[in-house]
Amino acid sequence: MNFAVTPHASPVPADVRSKTLEDPGFGRVFSDHMVTLRWSKERGWHDGKVAARQPFAIDPASSVLHYAQEIFEGMKAYRTAKGELVLFRPDMNAARFARSAERLAMPVLPEATFVEAVEALVRIDKDWVPSGAGSLYLRPFMFASEAFLGVRPALEYIFCVIACPVGPYFKGGDKPLKLWVSDNYTRAAPGGTGAAKCGGNYAASLIAQAEAATHGCDQVVFLDAAEHRWVEELGGMNLFFVMNDGSIVTPPLTGTILPGITRDSIIQIARGLGLQVKEAPYSMDQWRSDAQSGKLSEAFACGTAAVVASIGEIVSSSGTIRVGNGAGPVAQKLKEQLIGVQRGSVADAHGWVRRV
Repeated sequence: MNFAVTPHASPVPADVRSKTLEDPGFGRVFSDHMVTLRWSKERGWHDGKVAARQPFAIDPASSVLHYAQEIFEGMKAYRTAKGELVLFRPDMNAARFARSAERLAMPVLPEATFVEAVEALVRIDKDWVPSGAGSLYLRPFMFASEAFLGVRPALEYIFCVIACPVGPYFKGGDKPLKLWVSDNYTRAAPGGTGAAKCGGNYAASLIAQAEAATHGCDQVVFLDAAEHRWVEELGGMNLFFVMNDGSIVTPPLTGTILPGITRDSIIQIARGLGLQVKEAPYSMDQWRSDAQSGKLSEAFACGTAAVVASIGEIVSSSGTIRVGNGAGPVAQKLKEQLIGVQRGSVADAHGWVRRV
């Protein structure tokens, strides 16, 4: 795919950009450009552009506004200590994006084109990639743009990539998370869209997240829809449990849990360090019992935005569970290894890093 490149006529001045990169927050400020690509039944993929970031002009009857055909990805570009710009496992994001498109009856973007689009944005906005602990968060997404009212897959779509420089995801830094167990809401059900990365999954989780906030919690633990017994994931992060014998348990991918790329990386890194990792069901009752007996020594969540975050406390209508004494050593070691690979200070044994 050839992307026509038109540099921004009035990009953010270098001094303003440098000041922004000192403390970008998360998801508040955006880089100068965006990548767009269109699809129609008649023409297929066409009109690829790299141009100034600007609002979309869409019809009020655009399908996405009524039937929610929308998917997205989350990934990062990093600046290594040597000054190189790299992506971490972009092929995995491309493959998951394709699976999400299939699930929502949307056209499948070729994986090579996905990676090409992401790289095109990183190249033109390279000065927006922070050094040090920061990164450039990349948001590829696609939505139905055909103007019509009727329940069927749309015949026109827009694919886009935007970016924002980011610092830590959680405002409290590395302090252990406090979680709320939702009794009233589920994130996904068998046969649903739980394994797809679509906006509707997140919209459905917001009321539970708001409920968590009223209890002073950072995130929500979602249980399975059928029995409301088995731990699945947080609103946007996968879960791991570290036992006192050093073994690790994480819920299996059964179609209701998003197959996280950070999750997969953590599993492979842990096994490479000689740790036993089991993908097995883990119930809320087990979590409570193992925490009280001391069998559970650590629990942590992981995802692209936050990387790895230890869990210190779980609040529910049945009481409070405390896990460990803060940031656990296993979680910390895995986080250091993963970040080290991403930033070039640890050998990339798996070939995960792609230079832009």
